[in-house]
Amino acid sequence: MGWVAALWGLVGLSFILAMPMYRLGLVGVDALSFTLSWYHWLFLILWCGFMAFGEGYRGFQQSFSPRAAARLVYLRAHPTPLRLLLAPLFCMGFFHIQRKRMLITYAVTLMIIAMVQLVGLLAQPWRGLVDLGVSLGLAWGLISLLIFTVQAFTRPDYAHSPETP
Repeated sequence: MGWVAALWGLVGLSFILAMPMYRLGLVGVDALSFTLSWYHWLFLILWCGFMAFGEGYRGFQQSFSPRAAARLVYLRAHPTPLRLLLAPLFCMGFFHIQRKRMLITYAVTLMIIAMVQLVGLLAQPWRGLVDLGVSLGLAWGLISLLIFTVQAFTRPDYAHSPETP
């Protein structure tokens, strides 16, 4: 049951990252069909750089992905029916995690929901330019998750904590 839970956690989490990456990427590509001025291009370059560093590197590569991979390994070793059923949410840290991390997870999720609502109010091409940066960050996150997952399952010296209570 442990391997099934871990596999479901990885597939589900990958889907959670890949679907918005794809949908936002389509909106972003649509924005590129508009006549863009120099300030649109400047914004796009700066925004993509910011999102690659802030969301991709700092958010995913340095924090979320190593922890999610460690939680996949933990899930394989400690499966329960609830963890099996909700494996992607378990890997994201929505339950059975240290209280501080759980509060951060819920706060970040609420912030993301609010930002999605606000960005949805933007007109093209601005919305698409913002979405391209977010899509880049999500792509970085998905790739880093897959790399850390391979490391977590193949290296006995994988040092990241699943932050379980």
